[in-house]
This record gives sequence, C-alpha cells and structure tokens, in this order.
Amino acid sequence: MKIISIIGARPQFIKCAPLSCTIRREYEEILVHTGQHYDSSMSDVFFDELNIPKPDYNLGIGSGTHGEQTALMLIEIEKVLMKEQPDLVLVYGDTNSTLAGALAASKLHIKVAHVEAGLRSFDRSMPEEINRVLTDHISNLMFCPTETAVKNLKKEGITDGVYNVGDVMLDALENNRKVAEEKSTILDDLGLPTKGFMVATVHRPSNTDSKENLSAIVKAFCTTSETIVFPVHPRTEKYLKEYGLWDELCQHVKIIHPVGYLDMLNMMANSNKILTDSGGIQKEAYMLGVPCVTMRENTEWVETVENGWNVLVGADYGTIVDAIAGFEGANGRGDVFGRGDASEKILEII
Repeated sequence: MKIISIIGARPQFIKCAPLSCTIRREYEEILVHTGQHYDSSMSDVFFDELNIPKPDYNLGIGSGTHGEQTALMLIEIEKVLMKEQPDLVLVYGDTNSTLAGALAASKLHIKVAHVEAGLRSFDRSMPEEINRVLTDHISNLMFCPTETAVKNLKKEGITDGVYNVGDVMLDALENNRKVAEEKSTILDDLGLPTKGFMVATVHRPSNTDSKENLSAIVKAFCTTSETIVFPVHPRTEKYLKEYGLWDELCQHVKIIHPVGYLDMLNMMANSNKILTDSGGIQKEAYMLGVPCVTMRENTEWVETVENGWNVLVGADYGTIVDAIAGFEGANGRGDVFGRGDASEKILEII
C-alpha cells in the first residue's frame, strides 16, 4: 500500500512525527510538505527535532490569501497524486493544506483519511472550522481524538469510517517529554525558574488582525507582574509593530523568536500557566497538567474546559487579567485524549 501524507503547518509536523514512523513499519509513505509554514523556525526545526523524514515533495506555496493559498495547493497536490497514484491520502487537522489535500484526493477518487476528525468550534467565521467540516464530509476514514468528536460527526450524519483512536499529539508528547528535559536548555538560556513564569502565544487572525483585541491582550500582559515568555509568531510581530504596540510590551514580558518543539514543550511543562489562542497548545497544556487561559470566545477542545483546566476569556482585558491572577486549574484530568497509542490504532485500522 502506498500512502501520501500531506502536511504544511507546525501542529501537523508534530502530529505527523509519531504516525509517520509507525506507518513506515508496514507501508510505503510519501511525505508532501505544502510550504504553508515556510519560516525555518516554524518548519525546518520540527523536522530535525522530531526525526520526521525529509519531505519527498516540498511545494513551496508559502503565504497568501485563503483562496489563493488553497487554490495553489490544490493544483500542485493534484500533480503529485496523479504522478504517484497512492492508495490513501492522509491529512491532518484543519489548515488550508488539510482541505486542499482532501479535495485533490477526493476529485481523483483516492480515499482520504482525516487525522483529528470531528472537531467543532461551531464558529463558521473561523477558516479552520470550514476546513474541518468540508474535510470530514469528503473523507473515508475519520480518526477522532475524543468521544466528543465522534458525537459531533454523528450529529452531522457521519457514522461510517469513524474511529475514536485518541490524540496523536499525546503520542508525540509522550515520546518527546523526556528528550525535551534532557536536550532543551531554554530555561537556563532565559534564566527561568521552574514554575516561576508563564508562556504566551498569540497568532489567531481574530486577535492579530484586530488592533482592539491585540491592544487588550498586550495591556493585560503588562498589567500583571508575572514573568511572561512570549514567542512571537511572525504575523503577530508584524501587527504589533504596525499598531504601535511593540514598544508597549513591558520588561517582564520576555519577547523571543518562535522556538522548536522541544524548547516549547520544556517551557510549557515548567510554566505555572499558559496563555494562548492556539488549539494545539490548549491540548498540550491539559496533557501536561498546566492551567490554560485561552484568549478566544470558543474552543474545539471542550473537554479541557469541562474538566476545569482551561478557561475561555476572549480578548477582554479585565477577564484576561482576572484569569492570569486567579485561574488555577482543577484536580485530576483523566484520559480523554487516549493513552498515547493513537498511531498504533490508526495503523491497525488502515
């Protein structure tokens, strides 16, 4: 069996790492990198650290509007599929790379498997939500990370080919946590005391593209006296400077360039709180047992909220400040994301 795996963004590199290794024990895998994340700090470092095989194809699409990016990916992925004639196309998550890969395969009558199927924020203003819904409705195999995801698909009439396998990001975290402790020097490099700092990430367009929202977030970060380590996404840096907010970030907010997976994992594991608008980081915070403050109005990872480890604060200044000061997380987490064997389950089903 020949499988083509399509990836293009940081979270997909992390999810791909354990599954690609598992698949290659049994089948031929061809790796296609769309180039959606092309900056070295957002791409190359993940392949090196996670021992992901070098992509067989790097399409180099890069940035652009959603329509332009998806269209270019669709054109280039179709060429690869027609040349390679795979038995199955594997797509991950909810990016434009996900949708383009699924569409290209579906139109060529090649079976599609969606890793991280069934997630819903129920916010159709999010491009990711559109990508998720469309990908699920044209996939043949849907590998869900949670029981909630299975139920979401059932509500939409999708029951065939649906499997709750757990979350491959837990596989990656379990595989790399000890490696991160041994190899990452970021805590010493930044002079960070264990459990004496917070980690923040902001990259979602609803926050970065809104001066009002980004200003509220920066003001909240500066109101607290807590040390906040802030790896700044290239797009976020652009807007911070464009809105005149870059110079307003206080001294206790440590601005750093984006870091690799091992450094990020080590920082998150040793922080006392995580502030984010990322989907994947909400999950990782839960898996690590670190309270998470999510600067969004909704989340696809509802289990993290229901179990008391995540709180939704939007981009409201006062609510963010209160959560930074007062949200402590709950006791006990359970195994809602599985037990770290999702890759093995996926291989068995394939």
